[in-house]
Amino acid sequence: MTFRPKFISFDCHGTMIYFDMAGAARDHYGAHLSPEQMEVFVRDFSAYRLDEVLHDFKPYAEVVHNALERTCKRNGVVFDPAVAKDIYDRVPTWGPNPDVPAGLSRVAEEFPLVALTNSMNAQIPHNIAKLGAPIAHVLTAESAGAYKPHMQAFEYMLDTLGCGPEDVLHVSSSFRYDLMTAHDLGITNKVWVNRGHEPANPYYGYTEVPDVSHLPAVLGL
Repeated sequence: MTFRPKFISFDCHGTMIYFDMAGAARDHYGAHLSPEQMEVFVRDFSAYRLDEVLHDFKPYAEVVHNALERTCKRNGVVFDPAVAKDIYDRVPTWGPNPDVPAGLSRVAEEFPLVALTNSMNAQIPHNIAKLGAPIAHVLTAESAGAYKPHMQAFEYMLDTLGCGPEDVLHVSSSFRYDLMTAHDLGITNKVWVNRGHEPANPYYGYTEVPDVSHLPAVLGL
């Protein structure tokens, strides 16, 4: 890649931060469900979280609450609001994927980094502080008034940065939350971090890396 972006924007939870919603769900329900049932539960919980952010904006605590309640209903499990709160409260405690600090630090020496995150303003500083690299701009769903994959979240980023889609390299491990919308908005420079969340989808045009430690090489560093 010979492109030198004005900004490198990142998805936060899942791409940079180890987003352990599955582990949190297993902690609460693993003793009551078979391994096969637990896998279905985790899959449904992920799907319902995505569905919840596609509606009008609401605090992320409500996203988690509603998604967990719907997952429990679908799987014949008793829903407890206290469990939803516990899972939500865990989010700020999660740190980076092991490959992130070194790769991110090297890239930050050359480019301003941007976190575009489906997070609340009060949540994200705790995660950002654990990354081990300077993030020039932290842009939340709360400030944007919309979650990714809504275009509004990306438009908020571009407006805040004062740049166009041609000026940004966007990095994410998710097509459904990030790379599809980035593609639709004309962000042609994209990196997919293949963390195994989703299958490859070459239609959306990206450079694939196995983890963030490979990002400096993509940028010729």
